[in-house]
Amino acid sequence: MRDKTKATIVFAIFLVVVSLAAFVRLGIAAPSPSNYHPLTKVTLGGEGGWDYFEVDPATGHVFIPRGDHIQVVDSGGKQVADIANAHGTHAIVFAPELKSAFLSAEGSVDVLDTDKLQVVHGIKLPGKDPDAILYDSSSKRVFTFNGGGTKDATAIDAVTGKVVGSIPLGGKPESAQADGGGNIYVNIEDKNQIVAFDAASLKVLHTWPVAPCKDPAGMAIDYTSGKVVATVPIGKGVDANRFDPATGLAFASCNDGTITVAHQDSADQYSVVQTIATQRGARTMALDTKNHNVYTVTADFGPPPPATPQDPHPWPEVIGKTFTLMVFGQ
Repeated sequence: MRDKTKATIVFAIFLVVVSLAAFVRLGIAAPSPSNYHPLTKVTLGGEGGWDYFEVDPATGHVFIPRGDHIQVVDSGGKQVADIANAHGTHAIVFAPELKSAFLSAEGSVDVLDTDKLQVVHGIKLPGKDPDAILYDSSSKRVFTFNGGGTKDATAIDAVTGKVVGSIPLGGKPESAQADGGGNIYVNIEDKNQIVAFDAASLKVLHTWPVAPCKDPAGMAIDYTSGKVVATVPIGKGVDANRFDPATGLAFASCNDGTITVAHQDSADQYSVVQTIATQRGARTMALDTKNHNVYTVTADFGPPPPATPQDPHPWPEVIGKTFTLMVFGQ
């Protein structure tokens, strides 16, 4: 797990919904109550940290990168595979039509065959520090978002595995989304901005401020104008957002052990309808839009190590074999 302590307590709705432009055109979902409750809590154990994880849209299985391996569980939390030969992986994205998944790793991208459940090869990204990763079906390109010194995005042809270019972002990138029409949107965490760029030309199209949102982290999208239309309060330490077009519910998972659920009442109106109690450290999540389940993970923590000048806010030590998956449903 990377140290991503956030002070973010306000949720800018631009960061909640963008690949859902069709949803806006078709009308707003009727208000529905949110009655999410625990379905399963299972200790998966296993070694390694964690960061972003996702649901495979083809199978409904949850893939959780854990550094040098990937734990795969079914919708009920039962582990069905533990994929070896990964390389410092911490985020995953699926390309269903290619029967592949791509994982950001240490200076590279691992390519996973989702039928065989095997890492088949790696794509080297020398000098890069990829964090979030995104697949754009319109261009059939994979994009990694690289922090560290480069502060850029790398574009990879998902079919050939060749690096085709990079996009300077002017700041530290976090989560990103594609709108299905060839536009990519990425949070710039240290500048409180969103950068929009073209997936084909790799040219930056817009840079938008997201005030009053600070340290933007998670993203799911609906609007493409760059205008912040609403904010709702959430917990502390947000790192992932999701949106369910069928229910009109937006989710923000936070390090303080909460998931805020907000309903899209109209195009520019959102209201908090539930706060789901999770567990400290459960700051990332995945959403299955078919069964509407929400998944989050964490572990038990001991005290943090002593602060140093290089690391003034060290992350607490993870207690071994306590890695836990929680499943919530309606």
